[in-house]
Amino acid sequence: MIEVQQLTKRYGDKTVVDRLDFTVKPGRVTGFLGPNGAGKSTTMRMIVGLDAPTSGAVTVNGKRYATHSAPLREIGALLEAKAIHPGRSARDHLRALATTHGIPLRRVNEVLEQVGLASVAGKRAGAFSLGMGQRLGIAAALLGDPEVIMLDEPVNGLDPEGVLWVRTLLTGLADEGRTVLVSSHLMSEMALTASNLVIVGRGRLLADTTVDAFIREAGGSGVKLLTDEPSVLRDLLAGPGVEITGEVGSEQLLVKGLDAREIGGTAAAHGIALYELTPLSVSLEQAFIDLTRDEAEYVTHAPQPAGRAA
Repeated sequence: MIEVQQLTKRYGDKTVVDRLDFTVKPGRVTGFLGPNGAGKSTTMRMIVGLDAPTSGAVTVNGKRYATHSAPLREIGALLEAKAIHPGRSARDHLRALATTHGIPLRRVNEVLEQVGLASVAGKRAGAFSLGMGQRLGIAAALLGDPEVIMLDEPVNGLDPEGVLWVRTLLTGLADEGRTVLVSSHLMSEMALTASNLVIVGRGRLLADTTVDAFIREAGGSGVKLLTDEPSVLRDLLAGPGVEITGEVGSEQLLVKGLDAREIGGTAAAHGIALYELTPLSVSLEQAFIDLTRDEAEYVTHAPQPAGRAA
């Protein structure tokens, strides 16, 4: 488990992380999201002791990272795929990590096989492609068989097969009861991988919730239906927590607060024909953009048409 309590980091007069409070629990994949400059990387560095907080605290399995006798056995982290000695082979890089943490050397070959690098284990890591470097970084994170896994942009540089492999790996680790924290800008991948979300902007906590609840609270759930008896069905479906919209005279309704099964059952019980019954949902990406629209440090604008030269 990772527990972050009032965590703050300042560089001079600039506050990069501002009193963050959240807990990453075992048995689930938690997506750590935010625009560029939101403080995600700084927070992850403080979790593993690479940066010292200005105030507040963060613990891994109840203790500060630096106080663990063998930290790699507690938390495996990938923060920078190329943070390796370029002249070492992949195998030697992992052997050095294993030796300093009392990890059996047999684990080196096990994780190299697990990440698909066994055939290139003797090659210099400095010559690896970005995707191969990512796999080696993940191998290092898994080396100590830790209960907590923290990865920053783990699918960066991977091909589609590699992306699917990472997704399967992370959900599998969570299913084993491990704590998994993943930072990514790929919202479509987070929608498929994460069950929980911690979202930050300008160093502040914006949301700490589940994926489903986040999308639902963003107004992204509803059911579109088509019937030739819209006014009758509207009256039948009306109730506390139910919102029904539709233009007067239109056969189309949008219902929020009921799922497709409930709507279909009510219509069938009263002999009302439905010609369409479509669950709707905004994407995680759109919900994220709507939440963080005013939190981005770097904002882009649509290009303007070039004017004619005089």
